[in-house]
Amino acid sequence: MKMGGFRVENFMIVVVVVMLLRFKGTTLVVGQTQQRVTVPSERFALIQLRSSLGIRAKDWPIKPDPCLFWKGIQCVNGSVVGVNVSGLRRTKFGKRNPQFAVDSLVNLTHLASFNASNFPLPGQIPDLFGRSMGNLQVLDLHSCNITGTIPFSLGNLTRLRVLVISQNDLTGIVPANLGQLVNLSILDLSENSLTGSIPDSFASLKNLSYFDLSSNYISGSIPRGIGILSNLRNLNFSNNMLMSDIPPQLGDLRSLVDLDLSFNSLVNTLPPDLKGLRSLRTMSIGHNRLFGTLPDDLFHGLTELEVVVLSHNNFSGAVPDAFWGMPKLQLLDVSGNNFTGVLPNTTFNANATSATLNISDNKYYGGLSTVLQRFNSIDLSANYFEGKVPDLLRSTASFDENCLQNATHQRPGDDCASFYASKGMTFDNFGLPTNIMPTAGQSPAKKSHKRTIILAAVLGGVGVVILVILLLLLILCVRRNGGPRPSDVRPTSPTVDGPPLQGVSINLSSLGDPLPYEQIRQAAGDFGDASLIKKGHSGDLYRGILEGGIPVVIKKIHSDSLKRKSYLTELDFFSKVSHPRLVPLLGYCLEKENEKYLVYKHMPNSDLSSSLHRTINTGDDSLRSLDWITRSKIAIETAESLSYLHHECAPPFVHRDVQASSILLDDRFEVRLGSLSEVCVQEGDTQPGVLTRIMRLPLNSEQGPSGSQTSNCAYDVYCFGKVLLELVTGKLGISASNDASVREWIDQKLPYINIYDKELVTKIVDDSLLYDEDLLEEIWAMAIVARSCLNPRPSRRPLMRYVLRALENPLRVVREENTASGRLRTTSSRGSWNASVFGSWRQSLDVGPASASSAARMEGTSRQIIHGADGLSSRRRQSREIFPEPINELDVERQEEN
Repeated sequence: MKMGGFRVENFMIVVVVVMLLRFKGTTLVVGQTQQRVTVPSERFALIQLRSSLGIRAKDWPIKPDPCLFWKGIQCVNGSVVGVNVSGLRRTKFGKRNPQFAVDSLVNLTHLASFNASNFPLPGQIPDLFGRSMGNLQVLDLHSCNITGTIPFSLGNLTRLRVLVISQNDLTGIVPANLGQLVNLSILDLSENSLTGSIPDSFASLKNLSYFDLSSNYISGSIPRGIGILSNLRNLNFSNNMLMSDIPPQLGDLRSLVDLDLSFNSLVNTLPPDLKGLRSLRTMSIGHNRLFGTLPDDLFHGLTELEVVVLSHNNFSGAVPDAFWGMPKLQLLDVSGNNFTGVLPNTTFNANATSATLNISDNKYYGGLSTVLQRFNSIDLSANYFEGKVPDLLRSTASFDENCLQNATHQRPGDDCASFYASKGMTFDNFGLPTNIMPTAGQSPAKKSHKRTIILAAVLGGVGVVILVILLLLLILCVRRNGGPRPSDVRPTSPTVDGPPLQGVSINLSSLGDPLPYEQIRQAAGDFGDASLIKKGHSGDLYRGILEGGIPVVIKKIHSDSLKRKSYLTELDFFSKVSHPRLVPLLGYCLEKENEKYLVYKHMPNSDLSSSLHRTINTGDDSLRSLDWITRSKIAIETAESLSYLHHECAPPFVHRDVQASSILLDDRFEVRLGSLSEVCVQEGDTQPGVLTRIMRLPLNSEQGPSGSQTSNCAYDVYCFGKVLLELVTGKLGISASNDASVREWIDQKLPYINIYDKELVTKIVDDSLLYDEDLLEEIWAMAIVARSCLNPRPSRRPLMRYVLRALENPLRVVREENTASGRLRTTSSRGSWNASVFGSWRQSLDVGPASASSAARMEGTSRQIIHGADGLSSRRRQSREIFPEPINELDVERQEEN
């Protein structure tokens, strides 16, 4: 989870460790010799806890003393002061019926810390914590599958310093008596389903330094009394339903470092008192209803700011000049507002060139100034900039929908002229398309010129019609003479029979560094068997270490013609695209005539095929499987990379080798898509249109116009469906093969995926997965998406951007909003758009009719977790960014065909 650009987990780890080691009254000294449990009742209590939680004997052996041999047990003077079950695993019997059974803790009278983060404790938080554990100073129940409400009895734990109950399914209000925990330093209630308002009593928590209520359903206003929390350093109320203004008292939080109020409905202007936040490094107040101008003096003194997000509000005027001169600024996002004016023409802090700027979707105009030189990533789209684009900005900036001379995808000339006229300025049309009609004062020569243009356009249109008619006649003749017929051919495995590379011109300067052969050879240990990872179809992969200790993977390409073609394809691809979800190319070596080398960043967790079930040396347990949250994260991030290739690249790219071994995983299990040697530009039309259907041309993605079998985006969607099925079922090798046995296995499993019956999917879910009823809905949704992707008719498979949206919002797939009409409606209502995108999953599955109860099921409140390229933020609301309004029917035509 991120809060406005900073990572909460790192902060939490540091703070919790410090708190564990520095309790007042009960000090746990690092390196202190553990003593045996001297109180028989405490030893018996630990044995009871071992039984009720089902802890494995490997972690808590029955005979040795718990203080000396049990993991996570801290003792002082013969008494237990700390219990940490985080990271421990239940026995097989304990997994069958896990419960929040910790009653024996009441007998640990000196217990100061209980940490069960990421340990499944389905059920409600017991009242015993507040009633009988008055010495407790640390309570960490982060991500434990807890349900129910927060017990009011927790307000009795007056010694408590750390309370973390984030990422659970807690409901109800936030108890006001938590304001009695005056010693509290960390309070994290984020990512639950809490409702109500923020209690005014929290103004009493004067020792609070970390306060996170993000991703709930908190409404009302921000308490005015929050300004007296002078020790507060991190404040996160994002992703809620707050509707008031921002209280001026926030400016009194002189120690505040990170502030995140984004994704609410906050109104009014920014209070000038915020200029008192001199220590602030992160300010994120995007996606609200704030308005007004931003006074320059409001930000002039905030010199520590590194991240500023003001996007998607209604701010007007000019962006304060203070932003351009902030020495530590790394991100400035003011997109989606009504900012206007011209950019300052002064270079501020020219040495700071690693920042990101997003001023898209505003009303800026004039030329591109030198102030942009301090940013290395820029989005200026949807403004009214004019003039020429400097060459030094072409590789770092996006310029779409402006009025620039030497850039593509610009506004029509009449739009630009009208805007500049409203400013009392003249716009010189530099060849942009225009629809302005001639005025009464135009000369006859200009009118004649206009008539000539119109006549030429009409004749050109007639010529196009004649050409189309001739093309139709030619195709009909071919079909009569035995041309290709429509068929539902199943996809074949990826091949390298795509369009040949002819005249490829590769810009090597845009790739990684050229490396000398000797350095490559030494890094790979002379390419010996000890360094060999595997023999790939496009070259042999070796592990290596470059100078400076940088671990890498080196691909050695031999002189074989097919392999040589694949490395050229890959270099050409890397020279054209760049995305954080693609495996980084660090360098290359092209010195040798018969051997070429590509150097990639090493991925510590290898790939999905080897990480889904990882073999570990842990005695009785030899296999560890990925949990569902990680699997879901991997699916979303893989869909992100494919959506980028299919929908954000022009022309679209087809990966052609989507399988578990192509999904590489870094040290945090974030996806970097690899196996890029077979990428090619998509052949033919990306969406079958009316003309295609009239002529009854083949709609099979596995056979492109030139005869290649894998050069269409629908093929990637099919292969990705097999990856999703692999994540759901846990069966390895599905995505790597397409032989008869795999197809037969898929055909056997697909009947268990039914949009109207959730329980059926439990018969094919991976036995090693631990999941509750809520997670089962997400698993069910992914299985439905997988089945849609595996539709034998390529034209009925969803577009990858819809696949991504469905995986990010799984409950929208299985919770039907409106079953009255399955057809796409062209109204602009959000409901109809959601029906067209998410309702289409039902149409693409070819299952039987729903029962009456299923048809009456209404959509409930959805919960979502999104993981982005940089560890992107947690659950978001159902906003227009996730569910944009449809532009036209063609955008979803494929979803509603037949």
